[in-house]
Amino acid sequence: MPLFQKKIEPRCAYCANGRLVGEDRIVCPKKGVMDAASHCRKFVYDPLRRTPPRPQTAPRDVAQGEDFSL
Repeated sequence: MPLFQKKIEPRCAYCANGRLVGEDRIVCPKKGVMDAASHCRKFVYDPLRRTPPRPQTAPRDVAQGEDFSL
């Protein structure tokens, strides 16, 4: 999975129009108070509001020293 995906699911949590009120509430000038997981047709993506998922790390018990020696 790449760090930055091309197709991002629209959510009010990272819309440029909305402002954060609580943990899961957004005030939208178009729709009023909305749930952070919802969205409307006026969605405008703001990449600075979105935190991408952390990349997965390899389990430490699988990789051993002899796997990396020549």
